[in-house]
Amino acid sequence: MTVDMSVLEALGINLYSNAAAVLSELVANAWDADATEVSIDWQHGNQLVVIADNGRGMTVSDFNNRFLRVGYKKRSAEGTRSPKWNRMFMGRKGIGKLSVFSIADTVRVFSVTSESVSGLEISVDELRRAISQDRPYNPPSIEVPARYRRPGTVIELSDLKSKRADLTASALRKRLARRFDVISQLPSDEGGFRIVVNGTPITYADRAELKKLEFIWEFGDDVLPQSVLPADIGRFTFKTDLVSATEGWRVKGWIGTAKRPSDLTDDAEAGSLKNIIVLARKRPIQEGIIEKLDTSRLFGNYVTGQIEADFLDLDGDYEDIATSDRQRLIEDDPRVVQLQQFLRARFLEASQEWSEARPKKEGEDALVRFPKLRGWIDSRPGWQKAPAEKMIGTIASLEFEGKSAAKDRNTLFRSGILAFERVGLREVIEDLDNLSSMTAVDLLPVLARQDSYEAALWVDILRSRLEAISKFKEITSDDEKEKVLQQHLFNHLWMLDASWERATTSPRMEQDLREVEPGLFAVDASGNQITGRIDIRYATTGGKHVIVELKRYSVKTEIEDLRRQGSKYARALRNLLARRGENSTHIEVVFVLGHEPKAKDPGLFEEEDFILSQLASINGRVVLYDQLINNAKNQYADYLDASDKARELDEVLNTLDVE
Repeated sequence: MTVDMSVLEALGINLYSNAAAVLSELVANAWDADATEVSIDWQHGNQLVVIADNGRGMTVSDFNNRFLRVGYKKRSAEGTRSPKWNRMFMGRKGIGKLSVFSIADTVRVFSVTSESVSGLEISVDELRRAISQDRPYNPPSIEVPARYRRPGTVIELSDLKSKRADLTASALRKRLARRFDVISQLPSDEGGFRIVVNGTPITYADRAELKKLEFIWEFGDDVLPQSVLPADIGRFTFKTDLVSATEGWRVKGWIGTAKRPSDLTDDAEAGSLKNIIVLARKRPIQEGIIEKLDTSRLFGNYVTGQIEADFLDLDGDYEDIATSDRQRLIEDDPRVVQLQQFLRARFLEASQEWSEARPKKEGEDALVRFPKLRGWIDSRPGWQKAPAEKMIGTIASLEFEGKSAAKDRNTLFRSGILAFERVGLREVIEDLDNLSSMTAVDLLPVLARQDSYEAALWVDILRSRLEAISKFKEITSDDEKEKVLQQHLFNHLWMLDASWERATTSPRMEQDLREVEPGLFAVDASGNQITGRIDIRYATTGGKHVIVELKRYSVKTEIEDLRRQGSKYARALRNLLARRGENSTHIEVVFVLGHEPKAKDPGLFEEEDFILSQLASINGRVVLYDQLINNAKNQYADYLDASDKARELDEVLNTLDVE
């Protein structure tokens, strides 16, 4: 059997895609060597990386029989624990040393023990050449610099591959902090272990995901210090940490949720934190397991975490189930199957608690941001306060994306408040069915609440209408006024009369009128009906049919012409309604003009009286464009000014426009 170059490529050069994973292998070697500190000199953009530990070091024999031996079975040869600090060995396969070749083409190793001082250099190019020529590769021995002549091992990586080694020191710290559970509180003389990057030890402060947590669920009594978590975090404890009662398999660690999914992906240095990493013997054995839990719950978008399951890396008769790069597990192994089943149940448990806790917490935060919301809730009747708080929390906990997220959420707050008021109004009306059994004490609060709810129902409508009127007010061109009004008037008949709140249009009415009165509409020189501009619409409110005729702003009209046209429309409409068997007694004709109409021949009447008599004969009236805008604005502004209750709710809604 021979070893081909492809083996080196598969197990070293091409197995690891980033520097953090490579350095994790070297940190694990330092741990196994009983080091209490491993330091990494990592200068972004430089072509030299130095990793030094204060472990027991290697002799020349150790170099040849252990370090240079690919596939060296440490646990079989040395036992399962380190000799000095009795640490469970992290290493197992004997191939992690090859990882350095994925980021560096030159590797120098210096090691000092109480017996020897040794150094060697490995060139990837020379190694490739030896393998291609089917001959042994003997790394040359090199002198150990004076600065490295102390107990332990130093590894220099040079001729770095820029893309894989393109990582800032800050990013390296964050990624190493998440890949090991070795942030020890013990002093070095008691077996404590520190990872130092550029002279500064890695601490919980480098665990980027901990800063993002809003809620956390932990296993057992071995929990994270409160000082490393956000002050207002919600903490829960899982019901059990027992994976298998038969085997006695247990887990440690935690699952947490961020405030927003983007909190787990917006830190480019830390990489994506949106997964649950599985550790065994304090180092990664499964980079992410969320996708294996078969869940489509919204909860999964907010989750990060760390699970410690040492039973996945047992010695003795147990099979090694970690893949070569220690980033995945053999999925059909019973240990993996039981872990996934266990975590799926815990995932569901946390999801249910999260669904209850998150809206409450988000609601509390929203009430701090918008004090007027708190006032609105406090003003509810007692039986409505809890539902109102729950509604605010539910809206606050919804996830919105994009630059308009805050605005979209506030819009939903506004809609939710108005919807709540409507529901409250319906509940009160149902209470009115019991008036016969109510005392005066019961009745007065019901009527008082009804008045408040009715005012609330108007607020949002009034605000939008005033905004629309203000836009018309800003238009200075007469022709532009006519154009805008033509487009919007019939969809907003309230501008003609505030009482026409439930006016409806009939798109078939004009077609039906043509059938009843063929000559009703104007024709061009060829005798074809003019359809380019529709001047007439019909609406009903309380049984009344309203005909609206617009004239161009610049057109000067005579009342006699308006009466004849209005009479023709009204007569045609009355005939159509009679055919349908509908009431035809309530017909009104409204003319929208740019100027007051004139009388061609008022006879003995005063012109003003004559105009009024002509309009009265067809139940008609005239509205001027400018009057239409001003009157509508004044009418609705007066309504808002006169309603204290509406203004109070309007202040609440206005607050939501600030953020």
